[in-house]
Amino acid sequence: MKKQIIFLLAVTVFFSCSEKEKNQNSELISIEINSNWKFKQADKYEWLPATIPGTVHTDLLNNEKIEDPYYRVNEKDQQWIDKADWEYQTTFNVTSGIMAKNNIWLEFMGLDTYADVYLNDQKILTADNMFREWKVDCKEFLRKGENVLRVYLASPIKIGLEKLEANGYGLPAVNDQSENGELGDKKVSVFTRKAGYHFGWDWGPRLVTSGIWRPVFLKAWNKIRIENLYIVRNEVSDMSAKMTAEFEISSDENQELRLAIAVEGKILSERIIEVTKGTSISKVDFKILNPKLWWSAGLGEQHLYNITGKVYDSESLLDESKTKIGIRTARLIQKPDTDGKGKSFYIELNGRPVFSKGANYIPNDVFLPRVTPDKYENIVKSAAEANMNMLRIWGGGIYENDVFYDLCDKYGIMIWQDFMFACSMYPGGDDFFENVTQEAIDNVKRLRNHPSIVLWCGNNEIETAWGEYKENAGWGWKQRYNMEQRKEIWTNYEKVFHEILPEVVEKYSNNTFYWHSSPSAGMGKLSGYQTTSGDIHYWGVWHGQHPFSEFQKYLGRFMSEYGFQSFPEFRTVKQYTIKQDWDIESEVMAAHQRSGIGNLRIKSYMEEDYIIPEDFEQFLYVGQVLQADAIQEAIEAHRRAMPYCMGTLYWQINDCWPVASWSSIDYFQRWKALQFFALHANKSVIVSSTEKEGKVILSVVSDETEDIKGILKLKLIDFDGNDIWTESIKIEVKENSSEVYFEKEIKELIGRSNANHIVLVSELIRNGQSLDTDLFYFVKPKNLKLSDPELNIEVKEETGKYVIEVFSQSLVKNLFLTIDERNERFSDNYFDVLPGETKTVYYPDTENIQDFASKIRSIHLQKTVK
Repeated sequence: MKKQIIFLLAVTVFFSCSEKEKNQNSELISIEINSNWKFKQADKYEWLPATIPGTVHTDLLNNEKIEDPYYRVNEKDQQWIDKADWEYQTTFNVTSGIMAKNNIWLEFMGLDTYADVYLNDQKILTADNMFREWKVDCKEFLRKGENVLRVYLASPIKIGLEKLEANGYGLPAVNDQSENGELGDKKVSVFTRKAGYHFGWDWGPRLVTSGIWRPVFLKAWNKIRIENLYIVRNEVSDMSAKMTAEFEISSDENQELRLAIAVEGKILSERIIEVTKGTSISKVDFKILNPKLWWSAGLGEQHLYNITGKVYDSESLLDESKTKIGIRTARLIQKPDTDGKGKSFYIELNGRPVFSKGANYIPNDVFLPRVTPDKYENIVKSAAEANMNMLRIWGGGIYENDVFYDLCDKYGIMIWQDFMFACSMYPGGDDFFENVTQEAIDNVKRLRNHPSIVLWCGNNEIETAWGEYKENAGWGWKQRYNMEQRKEIWTNYEKVFHEILPEVVEKYSNNTFYWHSSPSAGMGKLSGYQTTSGDIHYWGVWHGQHPFSEFQKYLGRFMSEYGFQSFPEFRTVKQYTIKQDWDIESEVMAAHQRSGIGNLRIKSYMEEDYIIPEDFEQFLYVGQVLQADAIQEAIEAHRRAMPYCMGTLYWQINDCWPVASWSSIDYFQRWKALQFFALHANKSVIVSSTEKEGKVILSVVSDETEDIKGILKLKLIDFDGNDIWTESIKIEVKENSSEVYFEKEIKELIGRSNANHIVLVSELIRNGQSLDTDLFYFVKPKNLKLSDPELNIEVKEETGKYVIEVFSQSLVKNLFLTIDERNERFSDNYFDVLPGETKTVYYPDTENIQDFASKIRSIHLQKTVK
């Protein structure tokens, strides 16, 4: 395996180091510099091979200088890495053809973080922001033939300590694991424009990276270059889409140029312009007739147009820039309620109110260059397959790579995009403000053509944590400071989040809404669990130890955070533990749980609803079902509250390392029970049951664009499949609605039946097709009277898939199927099998399962079935 990995790396280097022109007809040459790199600790002499893009940690790991940081408690022994300075160096050749170009620039797409860059021993750049792109004119320092490029990376910890001391006092940074980093209470993360989660979070390790984390390019051109192509949607109707292409052009001289816009290869508009020396903006209006709109998942097609902006002089094509766009309108609607007590908060897409369904998203790894396009696609596709239409890119991570947003465009996943500020207060000063301004400009300009991005948000939880607008509000931060310090801290906050960031969004992405902080009830109004405007982060369940039923009580206009933890499944746990660690209170299991209350909090909630398993693997399984129960209850409560509530984003879809966390997909991208439950809870049409004041209440929620006429079939059965009561109701479900269609006193419904041995099955049928089925149990799972079922599992092979049919004479609760250690997943899992009925699931044919042997788990069953 090791030889295979090395071979693949070599192939990648060979191809990507060849000269690749941006377009064969364009004069611009673009070469990625990603071979011959080596690195060393700055005060040492040993040079080692390096991979670019990469990080110090992964290069040390690849050279076998450190153990896997994610294994057991290895993280503890690697805290020295961020206290050291590091150097990277490579050589590359420049041809006479490149040297003949008028302009030659080096472009660093991402430097992490404090970097001095030298070309042939001449310093050409000093960088201090992980989130910015750094471009420098290097022609005067280049030479024909071999050139030496060196990057000196200073310790972010040492510089952070200097900045902390210069500030005169520390700033709140509650998730900075400074003690794990051997810094005591000195929290330095806020002083460096770097991914906050690298310093630790309540779901992540403290591994503070340095490195050249995005590609490096040498670019050369004559006369002009298109720096950026922005497609502005001016007016969209069924008849036409009127748009403007804004060319940002760098020119060597004053000259006349011809601009052209091509859509799907056909030029639609041209214009002759005069540009002056330097950088300027030129515009070309164009129109697309009978446009195909971009819709979020579930509402229509995600049509994308290929747009090419071209620049010619009198003789030839000088440069071109390509982008993809989706034609759509997106607005955040905050309409006052008729009683004046609140405001709506929802996305209106192409004139249609959209209920946002999805999750919060964090980076997929601590070591970001390890996240491949395939891993990105698996996460985004998993969101779409779980019937989600929105992800919130949380503010303690990164502005993601272009491929991520391309995939969201493709799959119809709307993006709530935070700027990279979270759960901390930040310093001020002209240098800091200018750095933040340029960071925001870089990323808004890079991402603004993506139709998936519907909202920019200033920060995560800072407004509510500081609590400026009420003396006793907040998380106790402001009370630690004297009045002069408090004024300074809040003035710096307002400068960034009320001035700099909204001005950048308005100037550079003028049709995208800016929301200053999440959660918030509006400018000058703090969000709480019962506020009637803005968005809410509800953490009564978990942190506040509220019962799951409270999800039905605390309903806001947009629930942008809430969650419950679980462990990853056993095969994931085995990848970072040994047998002696298989106890939730062991040192290793505790180290892979960064919410201090976490593992025992899971157990305490489990005791309320389930019999605590003695078997470790079964405990992990029940923990996942518990998490799924909780979040399904929340999602359905939020959807039933439509149109008052118009968004539900649970925390969180993914992990950055193997850990017990709030995720629904673990680090190895294995779906937990929650992801399967979300698939059902997010369906376009759901039947949803709840208990209130001694009644069972059935609602139908629809995101459909048309009304539905159907039959709601109800039956009360026991766990052996005997019918106790049945009823059918003809109903008409309005499009984009939530309505109650049945309610009945529980005592009257169940009569003399044993509540612990019956289930209410509610199914919505349209034209003979089942749209959704809901199961309502009358007691908690620990009180269910379940018998050992006689399972019958049959496997059939069809084109492109295996068909697995599961049959049982008695009820099976939360059946979980796994096949050895294979990584493909079943189309459904953790499902209930009703007595006398067949449940059909599918498995990809990429793996041979003819000798089918599945490990079976349910709430009351553990065995292997062949």
